[in-house]
Parts: sequence; C-alpha cells; structure tokens
Amino acid sequence: MPVYKRILVALDCSPVDETILEHVSALALPLGSTLYLLHVVHSHTLEQERCLREQSVMTLDGYLARLQSKGVEARLIIRSGEPEREILQEIDENAYDLLAMALHGHRLAGRILFGSVSRTLREKVSLPLLLVKQNR
Repeated sequence: MPVYKRILVALDCSPVDETILEHVSALALPLGSTLYLLHVVHSHTLEQERCLREQSVMTLDGYLARLQSKGVEARLIIRSGEPEREILQEIDENAYDLLAMALHGHRLAGRILFGSVSRTLREKVSLPLLLVKQNR
C-alpha cells in the first residue's frame, strides 16, 4: 500500500473545506504526513486580488492552527490565477503523493455554469486523487 507523506489539499475557503480537512487530518496523523493546504485566489482586479488574499490568509491561518493543535504537520500555499491551472502547476513543481479536495455537489445547472475543477483534475492528474463529498 502506498504511504502518503506529502498530501496536497486544495481548498476554496468555503464551508466544504471542513469536510476534506476532517478526512485528511485523520489520514495524516497516523501516517506522519505533511498536509500542504493550497488555496488559489481567483480574481479579476488588483483590488479584488488584495481583498481575497487577505480573507484567504485569515481563513487558512485558522485551519493551520487547528491542524497543528491536533499534532498534524501542515503548511500553507497561496497561488493566484485559474484554479485548475494553478493546482496542476503546483503538482508539477513539487513532489506530492496525494491530491485531496472536497466536492461541492453542484447540480447539473451549477456544473454547466461554474465548470468543475474536480472534473478537470480527475482527467489531468497522474497522482492519486481523494475526492470527498461535503457532509450535509
């Protein structure tokens, strides 16, 4: 069985993050894995970039503190751009053993309107991918 030492966790700073963080922290702790919490700031203006980055840093710092208080080693990564492209670039630039992310569970109309990051990544990543549905 593969051992996942470096787990990239794609987060969008929304309530669905709680679902994936619960799963990966339970996986990381007994394995001694490091979680790399990745958030991609997707903005259209410099002001929006600044504001979204500030908000995401506050949210991610909270996640980091909570994980570390449980004994889970974690690091933050913030990138800017198109989420799919930036996640793939992060994977290309670093050696990860697993990519983990939560599914939003959009209905058909939402998938058509917003696209699906997870669908794109399923088709393009070569490392194992853990997709977890949001707890309702």
